[in-house]
Amino acid sequence: MPFSKKCSVFKVVLSALLIVALLQLIYLSFLSKLHGKEQRYRYSELFGSKKNSHLGEKNTKKERLSQKPGADPRSHHLSLATHTTINNLHHLDSLLERWRNPLSVAIFAHGQDVRFATALVYALSLFCPQVQELVDFHLVCHSEETASFPEQDREHFAGLEEQGCPGVFAKLESHRDKYKNYAIGSNISYPNNLLRNVARTGTDAAYVLVIDIDMVPSADLHHQFVTMLMRREPPQDEVLVLPAFEIRHTRKMPASKAELVQLYQVGEVRPFYEELCPRCQAPTNYSRWINLAAKRSGPLEVAYTLNWVDPWEPFYIGAKTVPLYDENFKQYGFNRISQACELHIAGFRFSVVSNAFVVHRGFKVQGEFHSRKDEENRRNRLLFRSFKEGLKTKYPNSPRRC
Repeated sequence: MPFSKKCSVFKVVLSALLIVALLQLIYLSFLSKLHGKEQRYRYSELFGSKKNSHLGEKNTKKERLSQKPGADPRSHHLSLATHTTINNLHHLDSLLERWRNPLSVAIFAHGQDVRFATALVYALSLFCPQVQELVDFHLVCHSEETASFPEQDREHFAGLEEQGCPGVFAKLESHRDKYKNYAIGSNISYPNNLLRNVARTGTDAAYVLVIDIDMVPSADLHHQFVTMLMRREPPQDEVLVLPAFEIRHTRKMPASKAELVQLYQVGEVRPFYEELCPRCQAPTNYSRWINLAAKRSGPLEVAYTLNWVDPWEPFYIGAKTVPLYDENFKQYGFNRISQACELHIAGFRFSVVSNAFVVHRGFKVQGEFHSRKDEENRRNRLLFRSFKEGLKTKYPNSPRRC
């Protein structure tokens, strides 16, 4: 069955325009562009956050975002990009507590969740001022699925006018245990790399940090990065690696390196994926990073630069020119490693910063993954081998190999 890049929702747009006044959706600029049909693998973006679009035009090219009224121009130097299904969108609340700067969120929805996700995204826009100001949403579904305008799903809004933003996140919280991202359905693949690309290209920031939605960065990251830019702009072939950690669910997320090191020393924080795949983060050299002197404020500083080695999959700040993720990788395994591998082949440097980090909420442990994890990992391992062969053709003059 062929799939189109964008769900066909132009009839929905026309009816939406007639009832916008009734719903008083003042802050719907992030939903203003509904796209025409174009081929893009098996998925479709129902709506994006692009502004200055023409709703009546089909097959329009993506346009750059315009800054929101009153926005600090410095806030558009660096954006977070993340992805999720509706069952994990409740993490947005805690993420915004830490990151009060531009955020691009790609949401994958399937079946009845398409309607639920559409309604809840509208509700977040309507009732949550910080979401209105900072967040751009991109809803992605299979191409034969369409979003219905929230007026047709009034049950999702019951009581929210009185409860406000906390009520919206409480409703999202109640949906959290429906399924895991990688176990949506027997025939439904979670397109993580496509979602990462949608979120990345859905922001106009010059630099982007791509993380999972259940992660948070250190508290002063945005300020530190902007301060660094005033002194030193990273070369286009350099990415700034933020060491990744995971913390026990019961612990409060550390804001500073001093707090993180203290928790690390007592075993409440550990390297990301330490139990599941220690080699995947080991090249970061955690012992070296932990023992570096940490400044409480100031710009980001490069502590040391490393050569990429398989299977390192670092989290990093990179320019918008960094190669996109390969969208053939879906479900579990090799989706981020493949992109790091391409950066290495393309000649990028991996510079670890001394005073910033990202933390995943909860320890990753064996036995908590979906039943098909190992099968998916084997399939993606074969895909990764083919991917590496393709890089030899894409970068014929590169002396590097993965």
